[in-house]
Amino acid sequence: MGPLAALRGLLSRPLASYYLLISSAGLLLVIGLTMVFSATSVTEYATGGNAFAALSKQALFAVIGIVAFWACQRLPARTYRALGRPALAVAVGLLVLLNLLLVVARLTGQESASFGPLEARLLWLFIGGFQVQPSELAKFALVLWGAHVIARKGAALGWWRELATPLFPVVALLFVLVGYNDVGTMLILLAVVVGLLWAAGVRARVFAVLSVVGLAGIGLLIAAASLGAGSGERGETNYRLARLTYFISPPDECFEGYCYQIGQGRNAIDNGGWFGVGLGKSVLKWDWLPEARNDFIFAIVAEELGVVGCAVILGLFAVLAYTGLRIARRVDDPFRRLAAAAATTWLVSQAVINIGGVVGLLPITGVPLPFISEGGSALVVTLAAIGMLASFARAEPDAARALHARPTARWVRLLWAPLPPLPGGRRRPATPPAARGSVPRSRARREDRPGRAARRPADPEGRRGGD
Repeated sequence: MGPLAALRGLLSRPLASYYLLISSAGLLLVIGLTMVFSATSVTEYATGGNAFAALSKQALFAVIGIVAFWACQRLPARTYRALGRPALAVAVGLLVLLNLLLVVARLTGQESASFGPLEARLLWLFIGGFQVQPSELAKFALVLWGAHVIARKGAALGWWRELATPLFPVVALLFVLVGYNDVGTMLILLAVVVGLLWAAGVRARVFAVLSVVGLAGIGLLIAAASLGAGSGERGETNYRLARLTYFISPPDECFEGYCYQIGQGRNAIDNGGWFGVGLGKSVLKWDWLPEARNDFIFAIVAEELGVVGCAVILGLFAVLAYTGLRIARRVDDPFRRLAAAAATTWLVSQAVINIGGVVGLLPITGVPLPFISEGGSALVVTLAAIGMLASFARAEPDAARALHARPTARWVRLLWAPLPPLPGGRRRPATPPAARGSVPRSRARREDRPGRAARRPADPEGRRGGD
């Protein structure tokens, strides 16, 4: 038996999707914690005397995210459908509050604005002592709500009116609230919508219209940066246009301005070579590379682990993409199929946008690399999405039958996850035994065939038909 046959045998197992998902996400999480420590230890020790400060904070959010994963993998599909609208309302409310406070800060000429226990700083909303990024919650909320709306409409999606309402107005509102400050996250929301419509089987002309509208919206947001949108300043260089210009025509040497980060990131990749300079031995992370712990952490990976380390991360994201689409293809419930496809599109497109910007294949948009970059809100929401996919993987027909055929102990189900529903929503009842004196099935079938009565012998006493 060759390796391909062995691989097909492993993938044909009932719970293959579940184990692929858990293993790829778990390895990415471990790599992320390692690289956060490597990218932050020097600067944290130089500024605060504690090299483990950033790692401790990220590990705490990882624990919270694992709890969110555990809770989400226990939830059935009906609970996710019920959570879609409240989650979207909370996300929109937080985004509106964030933007209102940022408008106040802009009018008063300050970098942040506060109102009681609330404080807003560009993309983050501080509630008391907690820091929240509402755009991260908006991604998950759009997945749940959008999948519920499209699954409920069903075949009516062939009509433009049914397709547009209420999906397009809500998506447009999210685009404005998020894209005003963060074009990168708006692109990810657009990718989520595309994933939903693609999984629903919408016609190609819809994607063409969305592409035109999306490009027009991006152009408006780039122009709005000249008027002070996001971190732009009126009368200053349009930073969004500058990033796009440097991507199209990068300068040979750049030591200041918006191309400085691009140049330093490429220097880090060039220093790494095939096998890297060694874990923890990066030079560019010594405050030479901006956002080395966040948006450009992949450049630190390339410098310390080389092409081999980058290939491992790309391979794990490829496995995650394959597994998510495999789950979407195998589940029976339309909502599960749509939500799985949208969540997979979200995570994979965010990784592609981040890595593409770091290596110079795409413009820099400032989105973090899932699992790898430092950031509490992003990590918790990402692990919650993985928990939802794990719940759907256990609900695959073959996986559900296998789990019911050999159920685990009750205490294991209480601590880990309950049994998923069987295909059809209930157990198949056993065939009841035939009652004594009943007509055999083979004979009943013979007697019920058309034309069989005409070939029966005549009743000699004329009593056919009974009384």
